[in-house]
Amino acid sequence: MLKQLYIRNFTLIDTLDIHFNPGFSVITGETGAGKSIILGAINLLLGQRADVKSIKSNSSKCVIEAHFDISRYNMQDFFTENNIDFDDTDCILRRELNSSGKTRAFINDTPVALNLMRTLGQQLIDIHSQHQNLLLNEEDFQLNVVDIIAKDRELLIKYKEHFNAYKDAKKSVDRLCKEIEENKKNEDYIRFQLKELTEAELKDGMQEELERESEKLSHVEEIKTALYSAGTSLNSYESDNNVLDKVKEASRSIIGITNIYPEISSISDRLESCFIELKDISDEINSEADNIEFDPSRLEQINSQLDKIYSLEQKYHVSNIADLINIQNNLEKQISNIDNSDEELDKLKSEEARLLKECEAIASELTEIRTKASKVIEQEMRNRLIPLGIPNVRFSIKIENKNISEDGHDRISFLFSANTSTPVQPVAQVASGGEIARVMLSLKAMISGAVKLPTIIFDEIDTGVSGKIAEKMGDIMQEMGKANRQVISITHLPQIAAKGTTHYKVFKEETEHGTSSRMLILSKDERTKEIAQMLSGSEISDAAINNAKELLKTL
Repeated sequence: MLKQLYIRNFTLIDTLDIHFNPGFSVITGETGAGKSIILGAINLLLGQRADVKSIKSNSSKCVIEAHFDISRYNMQDFFTENNIDFDDTDCILRRELNSSGKTRAFINDTPVALNLMRTLGQQLIDIHSQHQNLLLNEEDFQLNVVDIIAKDRELLIKYKEHFNAYKDAKKSVDRLCKEIEENKKNEDYIRFQLKELTEAELKDGMQEELERESEKLSHVEEIKTALYSAGTSLNSYESDNNVLDKVKEASRSIIGITNIYPEISSISDRLESCFIELKDISDEINSEADNIEFDPSRLEQINSQLDKIYSLEQKYHVSNIADLINIQNNLEKQISNIDNSDEELDKLKSEEARLLKECEAIASELTEIRTKASKVIEQEMRNRLIPLGIPNVRFSIKIENKNISEDGHDRISFLFSANTSTPVQPVAQVASGGEIARVMLSLKAMISGAVKLPTIIFDEIDTGVSGKIAEKMGDIMQEMGKANRQVISITHLPQIAAKGTTHYKVFKEETEHGTSSRMLILSKDERTKEIAQMLSGSEISDAAINNAKELLKTL
């Protein structure tokens, strides 16, 4: 329930701080007094787009804040899930708009995204304005009404879960079909590429190994010369500077004095070790020199392999064999998919068919429940519309089968006729403005009993009616306000205004700062005067006062 509304610096409102009561309340005021401004402020709390032009002239910021009592509506989970402080007796929604265009939203003083405020706001207030009468032309709205009365929410959730699974399965089938089609278009080229890479016999490290061998074979003469020179220096019978002989000679000299100079024995051992190590090195160098030979055919073979590798890397825009192997593996998978695609497609199609069958079974349950609910709606709408001045009303709900979708396979149409001689047709096409207003009010009254919505605001739903019919519409809204709900009606009709337990008036006032919109709760006498003025115009007659008092006696 809306407890309090605070508005500052919003269009013609400098400051408004108004409290609301439970039950049925009415708001009246002359055209242009500012009723739509107040409604616009509330819409901002419901997530509507903000415009800096809404900020009152010469002000830098406007603020709209509303306090709600939500203790009857079990909404704690919303606050827990979104990490927002919870106070069910004082839930605060606030919207701020700066002249720079920056807007901020708060729930219980916690900054939130605007869509989160919108989600909560839609659970707190339902605003029915004149343009909402156009909903009667929308299939989704009509289906939603039937679902509310059918109380099929749990079954609808179950259906949507199955439908989403079916949609995912269908997407998988479509995706694989597309892949198969694309792959088959390119199959010859894919097989050519795979053959090309397979024939290259690629292995990890292959390129580096071939490059090393190519480098060695390309410098055989240089290598042999270096090895020969090293070998000759270490051990050559033709050289006077034979290193091994020199080391051996030095070792013998030292060994000869170890008996008389034992301190030198460690050096003797080290020289002996050096001789052995140098001898091994000399033998290895000579062996390497003997083994290395220039092999032009092998060099040609290696360079040919490398040329092929380089060519493949350039072709596939990679820089190493590992990437080429990855490409080869992917091509093998594509060929495997092509070869096995029919089997995989059959599996996916079978799963798609199974899920579709399950969806259709649940959709049929929905149809059955909706059909039963439609009969209830038809009867209740006739019961509500006859007292509202449509004695020959016929209201029926047509349920047609359509392709399965996210809400089942039912197409709902509300059909209406106000005369026995006229066949029923879609309500939005044949009902007059006044009839549509009565239909919408009847629908709202009916579904409000099934949906726990704290506050319902009717913005001039009485358009096109007057007299006794307006009084009956007021009775309906008054009755709605008694069932633990808060109903607020913005009206121009005295018959409806007289039905409210609380009466607010919106008016303009000239101040030293310019024109400003105000809103007040009317006392009993002020209310009598206001309704009398609504009856007779600016000149209030005694008869109008008496009529106003008579209307107020109906409370």
